[in-house]
Amino acid sequence: MFMPDAYKELLELSKEIHTYNSVLSLLHWDQETYMPSGAITPRSEQIALMSSLVHEHKTSRKHKALLQKLVHFGSGKPKHKGFSRSQVVCLREWHRDFLRFDKLPASFVKNFSQITSEASQIWSVAKKSNNFKLFAPFLKKIIELSKEKAAIWGFTDHPYDALLESYEPCMTTARVGTIFQGLRKELVSLLKNIRESRQIDDGFLRKKIDQETQVALGHSFLSKLPIDSAYSRLDLSAHPFSTALHPHDSRITTRILPSGFMSNLFSIFHEAGHSMYEMGLPTAHWGTPLSEAVSLSIHESQSRWWETLIGRSLPFWRAFYPSLQKALPTQLKKIPLERFHRAINRVEPSFIRVEADEVTYCLHVILRFEIEKELISGSLQVEDLPDAWRAKMKELLGVVPKTDSEGCLQDIHWSLGDFGYFPTYALGNLFSAQFFATFAKKHPDWDKRVAQGDLAFVRDWLKKEIHSWGRTYNSDELVKKVTGKPLSEAAYCSYLKKKYSEIYNF
Repeated sequence: MFMPDAYKELLELSKEIHTYNSVLSLLHWDQETYMPSGAITPRSEQIALMSSLVHEHKTSRKHKALLQKLVHFGSGKPKHKGFSRSQVVCLREWHRDFLRFDKLPASFVKNFSQITSEASQIWSVAKKSNNFKLFAPFLKKIIELSKEKAAIWGFTDHPYDALLESYEPCMTTARVGTIFQGLRKELVSLLKNIRESRQIDDGFLRKKIDQETQVALGHSFLSKLPIDSAYSRLDLSAHPFSTALHPHDSRITTRILPSGFMSNLFSIFHEAGHSMYEMGLPTAHWGTPLSEAVSLSIHESQSRWWETLIGRSLPFWRAFYPSLQKALPTQLKKIPLERFHRAINRVEPSFIRVEADEVTYCLHVILRFEIEKELISGSLQVEDLPDAWRAKMKELLGVVPKTDSEGCLQDIHWSLGDFGYFPTYALGNLFSAQFFATFAKKHPDWDKRVAQGDLAFVRDWLKKEIHSWGRTYNSDELVKKVTGKPLSEAAYCSYLKKKYSEIYNF
């Protein structure tokens, strides 16, 4: 294989950066799981130091010099003809990443990391105590830093474009707005039909179950998924998340709601979907773009695939409902499978995004997208955020949260500085449904196989069609390669209409 010394050096540098990032991820994981609450100050300093080290390596003179030997810096195209296809992909993505990271000063990265590390702890306290004023000063700082970041990166139409690019490079604010406009129309119409139908009784899902039982249940159901237990682990946190240090080291968390045991299971299915994506990336190419996720939208498509398309499907529960009944006989022994399936798919507008049903979920995301745009543009001030949140909840979902804890304080994302992240949750649903439509055509007997407890073939299809490519293709290219069509809301809306018209009999 053609591999100049400069390429070998750049490859080693890339692996070194990934190792630093793994350590950084481990610090964040520990902060959210086992770190003593009083240790936030030294942890913030540790995270700030590691973040600055990562940034220094990503933007070092050595990094730039190596790239300049290998690619034309203006276009990013290789200077030599002997590179393989995979090497060309790596060079293209390394060049793209360098140009983006090089624009941010190391001092900015360190300051941003330290403030967000502290802010995430303040957010946790503010949420528990329903005290928005406690978090507001930190949110103001983060928004100002996000505006500064957008200005440094540059944009054409809207500062939000620059932030959105970090999570979904194929999208612009205008394009997301157009997609969401069509999606909103379809969801509102479907929700109207459901509201006019007889509501489903899911009271048996709301009985209290102690934490010890729920933790055991979570581990039991994680073991039923096609995820390698040697390379993963499950813990508790305030907000469920997944983080991967390597394809052979993936951490997921869940949270326990005393009167919502299915929330625990769906969180595990969701985060396991993220983990299976990371574990499906090519280990041999770890440390390069060939072993990195395409985007957060594609990442979210994998988590929603396992949480909803599989985890809320009737075939899945044909296989595993008996074991759930055995674990929770008091709650479920007398509940037939069909009634259970309808109950876990009950549609009802609610306050919390992560607890939302499939039909209303994307409306929660659209709300956040609209608010984020206004905060970044300056048309909405932090002081007015709680009222703006309540107004949009009423407009989109017809419900108004009574507290900020179930309103604008419910998500951790803003405390982490993740402006531009939220749209990927809805886009992930769209990608997922479009991928699934193709999967179902390739495997017309998928429901029968899943009903028999066979899930490995599902994971293997995803690994072959999506995971194995790393960043070879961008999101737009990948969805067209897999499905033959550009991304649209059509497959998702079609899936929802078919499923919920059957469940609600309209």
